[in-house]
Amino acid sequence: MNTCILVTGAGRGIGAAVARALAADGHRVAVHAGRDAASASRVMADLPGEGHAVVIGDLSSPETCERVFAEAVSTLGDVDVLVNNAGVFEAHPVDSTTYAGWQHAWRHTLDVNLLGPANLSWLMVDHLMHRVRGPAGGRLVSVGSRGAYRGEPTTPAYGASKAALHAMTQSLAVALAPSGIFAATVAPGFVDTEMGRTVLDGPGGDAVRAQSPFGRVAEPAEVAATVAWLATTAPEWVSGTVIDVNGASYLR
Repeated sequence: MNTCILVTGAGRGIGAAVARALAADGHRVAVHAGRDAASASRVMADLPGEGHAVVIGDLSSPETCERVFAEAVSTLGDVDVLVNNAGVFEAHPVDSTTYAGWQHAWRHTLDVNLLGPANLSWLMVDHLMHRVRGPAGGRLVSVGSRGAYRGEPTTPAYGASKAALHAMTQSLAVALAPSGIFAATVAPGFVDTEMGRTVLDGPGGDAVRAQSPFGRVAEPAEVAATVAWLATTAPEWVSGTVIDVNGASYLR
């Protein structure tokens, strides 16, 4: 136990639930947030165990990714597992968004949802390859989305970024297996987070809940339990998988 884990976007929602699940199992967690240091600090303060840390930085910047990762290694003493959870979800329907708005939405979404995880994954692999005890046992886990498969009509950049994140993770799983490094992804459906409350509490909330035969959306802890399993105890043979966590709301 006592694995050192960096969880991005852990100041709220799924990321905070992941941090809690991992800490409850005895692991040390670096709680990352893009800008909201207060939220990240509150999450860290509530984690069981000791030796946790907070790291802050906008992951759309390659330079900031490098700093955030270095701070996680410095404060935890090592990073054994990277959980790529940070992401953005902003509406930009193609038939009602200006050209400038369309470009901004795509650039920003891909920078955060795809290039940030890609840069952190490179940094993670570089760290594992050069640490004294070697890379074996290192893990990369990413939070994708069912939107990668079913389409996201009002947020197409989000769907595209998550599809690319799934593909990147699977490519890394093949590339890194000879070094004993594991890579996998979860693909959640709608989750009851702060970000999702505007939809769930609005006129479309019932329709969203009805997408699942369970008649509800996921709790963050349900997604977190799957992420924590992949990050720590899932067998090596699961590497390369994309696990659907969507309450049978989308089957493929």
